[in-house]
Parts: sequence; structure tokens; C-alpha cells
Amino acid sequence: MANHKSALKRARQNEIRRLRNKSVKTKVKSIVKDVRLSVDGSSKEDALKKLDMAKSNIDRAAQKGVIHKKTASRKISRLSKLINTISVES
Repeated sequence: MANHKSALKRARQNEIRRLRNKSVKTKVKSIVKDVRLSVDGSSKEDALKKLDMAKSNIDRAAQKGVIHKKTASRKISRLSKLINTISVES
């Protein structure tokens, strides 16, 4: 455990940031899953609405530094590709 005052403060800050990042990552995972499930069962319009919401959340997570910007771009690209593929087949 840290002994110096500054190291103790840094440990507290790291714990707070870890919990905040965890909630953001969980939200991103949940919304990606929601988009994938909506592609299977619902209309194209509903899937596009959920995709827009997912894009917003993923971009916000990347902007905060929770996930890397290229990871965010990859996730958005794969979701968009999935929706476009499904809508062409239907």
C-alpha cells in the first residue's frame, strides 16, 4: 500500500476512475448487444435508431478515453456493416 500522501490520493483517484470507466464500458457492451439483437428481430428503422444511440455512446466513451478511438471506430463500423448486410437480405 502507498505510504506517501500523494500516493494515497492517487490510489483514491484511480479507484474512482476505475469504477467510472467500468460503468461506461458496461454501457457500451450492453448497447452493442442491444443493436445486435434488434437486427435479428425488429424492423430496419428500429435497428437504425439503436445504431445511432450506440454510435453516440461509443463515441462518448472514446472521447473520455475509456476506450481507444480506433476501437470505437471498429465497433461502429462492424455494427453499421451488420445492419447494412441484414437490410439488403430482407
